[in-house]
Amino acid sequence: MGNNSSRQVTAQDKAILDLKNQRDRLHQYQKRITVLTDRETQIAKQMLAQGDKKKALLALRRKKYQESLLSKTDGQLEQLEKLTSSVEFALIQKDVLFGLQQGTKVLKEIHAEMGGIEHVEKLMGETADAIAYQKEVNEMLGGKISNQDEEEVEDELAALEAEIRGVKPIPDVPLPNVPDTEPERQATEPEQQPARMQQEERQAMLA
Repeated sequence: MGNNSSRQVTAQDKAILDLKNQRDRLHQYQKRITVLTDRETQIAKQMLAQGDKKKALLALRRKKYQESLLSKTDGQLEQLEKLTSSVEFALIQKDVLFGLQQGTKVLKEIHAEMGGIEHVEKLMGETADAIAYQKEVNEMLGGKISNQDEEEVEDELAALEAEIRGVKPIPDVPLPNVPDTEPERQATEPEQQPARMQQEERQAMLA
């Protein structure tokens, strides 16, 4: 006889399993992307040292995009973990399933970035194939990086430029306040001689 008392897999069980699978994949991607982003930072420094600011910026923009994808998925998984642990799963089931679908979509985007270190090296290549790849990456990033991310990339580029030149950033020191009134002028010569000295001079002239 079969065991009719065996527990049936529920929708919540399946959602939790999908969530764990996404989390495991994300952790794998985090380790692999760290290798790529470290190399992209090195490439940015190398390009700046060679005076190629355009390629340095491209490497940093791609790095920022990869980091933003991981951050987005990480936050999403954390939210889904809270939802799937809810005792009222039936009420939020639709939201959980939608979140898992979005997570799968972002993980696919991350997977597309896992082309290997050889693709990263193309960011500084001069061959026709490398230039075409650089153009493709640049166009792809055009609509996928926020204005805040772009500003952070520019700040990182400026910091790397300063590092390459061996220049330390100048701290923001407040300027001294300008006095509201002009300082009193000190007379170089006495404006009036004492009356006694004037009298002695007149006596000397009459003598």
